[in-house]
Amino acid sequence: MEKEVLGDIPFMINTANLIKSLHIDEEDAVRFKQLVNEAQAVGRPKGIYKLSYVESKYENFVILDGIEFTSRVLRVNLENTHRIFAFVATCGTELESWSHSFNDVIERYWADTIKETVLCSAMEVLIAHLKENHPVGPVSLMTPGSLEDWPMEEQQNLFELIGNVRDLIGVELTDSYLMIPVKSISGIIFPTDVDFVSCQLCPRERCPGRRMPYDSELYNRKYSKKI
Repeated sequence: MEKEVLGDIPFMINTANLIKSLHIDEEDAVRFKQLVNEAQAVGRPKGIYKLSYVESKYENFVILDGIEFTSRVLRVNLENTHRIFAFVATCGTELESWSHSFNDVIERYWADTIKETVLCSAMEVLIAHLKENHPVGPVSLMTPGSLEDWPMEEQQNLFELIGNVRDLIGVELTDSYLMIPVKSISGIIFPTDVDFVSCQLCPRERCPGRRMPYDSELYNRKYSKKI
């Protein structure tokens, strides 16, 4: 199936916004700007996505290009589509190595925040590239591990579906199904008329990455009913 590799994705770090969000004072801002300049010089974020087809749909799982993915939420979300895009995006091995050069706790935290920012830029470019090359209309995404319904173990099937992820963009899975570089994201992008965000089904409080409020009735309203 069709696979697209995005290497050395261009990015720009908004230093002023990060300084503000991290509450960095004027004195420390000098050093922080040095880190941003270094990251800008060495960073090579990357991404990959693959067009795949929904071969079969069952009650609690779907078959994508011959590989089984177990998730009731994913199965319901794919009810009205026959194709998806499996993806991985990463800040890149270059920034990962760079971030390990710091011993100071604060500087390591700054470096992690910079890597997170670069990852977000890479993801934006990946989605824009996908939409430019495939007439999909509005899309949503799901990531393994973001919900109990779709656990981290599903990463292994996702990497198998895409194929050669480590060789193509440098992202690999640990024995516990975490990704290296840590600032990487994987999942499935799918066309949808109704915007879906996993946060809507996650009751975790005080989550710094929350994008939408928890809807305690959504699962029973949409996902518990038989299709």
